[in-house]
Amino acid sequence: MRRSPFAAAVLATVMAVASAEAADFGAPIRGLTQTQLDRFNEGKAAFEATETPEEGLGPVFNGTSCAFCHNLGATGGASAIVETRFGTTTDGAFDHMTYFGGSLIQTDGIGIAGTCDFVGEIVPPEATIVAGRRTTSLFGLGLVDAVPDAVFVALSNFQKRFQPETAGRPNFVQSISTGKRQVGKFGWKGQVPNLFDFSGDAYLNEMGITTPFFPDENCPQGDCDLITACDPVPGIDDDLEDVELFRDFMQTLAPPPRLPNPSFAAYDGSRVFDAIGCANCHVRTLVSGPSPVRALGFRTFSPYSDFLLHDMGTLGDGIEQGKASGRDMRTAPLWGVRLLTIFMHDGRAHTLEEAILAHEGQGRFAKQRFMALPAHKQTALVAFLNSL
Repeated sequence: MRRSPFAAAVLATVMAVASAEAADFGAPIRGLTQTQLDRFNEGKAAFEATETPEEGLGPVFNGTSCAFCHNLGATGGASAIVETRFGTTTDGAFDHMTYFGGSLIQTDGIGIAGTCDFVGEIVPPEATIVAGRRTTSLFGLGLVDAVPDAVFVALSNFQKRFQPETAGRPNFVQSISTGKRQVGKFGWKGQVPNLFDFSGDAYLNEMGITTPFFPDENCPQGDCDLITACDPVPGIDDDLEDVELFRDFMQTLAPPPRLPNPSFAAYDGSRVFDAIGCANCHVRTLVSGPSPVRALGFRTFSPYSDFLLHDMGTLGDGIEQGKASGRDMRTAPLWGVRLLTIFMHDGRAHTLEEAILAHEGQGRFAKQRFMALPAHKQTALVAFLNSL
């Protein structure tokens, strides 16, 4: 196909920018001081380190290290691991069923400890809602963390005015570490407001390691008597040293690199992406605000997400977190999506086409427009996504 001079010039510019910004998956963001780079490497080592019951692992857990789940492409990436959440409805309200160990299943136990045998949890038969949650990527999240809450509020207001049929809203949650009401940016429901909280929450719920901000062990299958009788490491397991290291590593992870030489089909697909409304929710660019890490401050970056909640109708997973209803899901960032082998929050889709066709609720408009495209335009859109 012969390209017009304009199209060729635009494509050359896109390729030049992608090349200039390219970095390996899992690399530190450019512009760090030597001290910050040393902290990144120290945090990465802690992120990859295997925990043991003697160090506080368990008694129930999902992985023995952060990198156990976050490893696709490099340390800090996504994975094909799909965890399970469950709940039910009691008197018309969502019930996390903490009395059965809910809502997150911890699949493994540390085994014999004292007179107790700690084993992995199962979904109780009383649960009426069961949902999968795919492990997400952590690349570039320091930039997201540095975006002021006011930006997400303004973005939501803009969407309400100019694209009301797909407008999103922030999930305001209370930060465990600051005590302040903040916009949730992380997690499939936007239920976590900052990377420090994200680190402490995951340390407890994925590895069972308690900290001053998350001091209470998960009771296996809801049986807290087991903790009282047999917790191998009573009290606080970590004094926040590792939580801070995890935070610093995630904070300075570079965004996923773009494919360095996108095809012309990918360039065409970029236009399709806008034309059918994908960019309404998968917003191309955001700008960070002030940050103590200079490399993160006032940076324009391209996550392809508004990090807002959207009513996804039947695609919602039924789980409520913060102000997110069972129908709400936070827009998944698309940067680095070419690495994934399964898609959507529960991994139900095995191709990008399947993922697009799974959209419901506020996402159904873009899906319907995609279905109406000629085959070569659908192929171009997928080529664009595979360049991210």
